[in-house]
Amino acid sequence: MLNKKINKLLIGTNNKGKLREIRDLLPKNIKTLSTFVFKINSPNENGKTFKENSLIKSKYFSKKTNLVCLADDSGLEIDILNKRPGIYSARWGGKNSNFNKAIKKVYHELNKKDKNWVKKKIKARFVCALSISYLNKKIAETTGKVEGFISIKPRGKNGFGYDPIFIPRNKSKTFGEMKPSQKFKIDHRFRAFKKIKKFL
Repeated sequence: MLNKKINKLLIGTNNKGKLREIRDLLPKNIKTLSTFVFKINSPNENGKTFKENSLIKSKYFSKKTNLVCLADDSGLEIDILNKRPGIYSARWGGKNSNFNKAIKKVYHELNKKDKNWVKKKIKARFVCALSISYLNKKIAETTGKVEGFISIKPRGKNGFGYDPIFIPRNKSKTFGEMKPSQKFKIDHRFRAFKKIKKFL
C-alpha cells in the first residue's frame, strides 16, 4: 500500500492553527482528514526531541484510525534560555496551551536570565519535525528550521503560537505581522515540507 502515491492523509494534530497551515502546504490532490472528525485525544508526548514526539503522534493517530498519518512537532528554541521552551513550547501555555500565557512566560524567563536582554539581540529559532507513519511503520521524517530573534514585545495578530514575538533573520516584521503568504515561504514548517514532498 505504501509503494503507491499517498492520496489520503490524516493530519495528526488537535491544534487548529497548525492544521490550517499544514493543509495549505500539502498538495491539493491529497484528501486530508483531521483528528477532530474522529474525536481522538492527543497522545502523551514523552519524547526527548521534536523528532521523537512527531513520530509518537503520527504512529498513534495512524493506529487509532488505520490511515496514513502526517504529524508535526514544532516549537521555539531560545539560546539564552538553554533552548527552552523547545519541545515544551505548547506546555508553557498551561493545560489549554494558552499562548498569551506562554509568551508572558518567555518574557518572565528572559528577565530572570538577563535584566538587560531588551538591549540585546536574543537569538532564537523555530524548529519543525515532520513524520509520516502507517500504523507502526515510519514512512518518512524531516526537520526544518528558521533562525531569528525575539521581539521585545508581541507584534501582530496573524499566525498562532509564538508568531507575534519571533522576528526571522534579515526581516523586520514578526511572523505575527506577516501575511500568511509571506510567512509560508520562509518558515520552519515550509522548510520541513519541502523535504517531505517527495514522499507524497
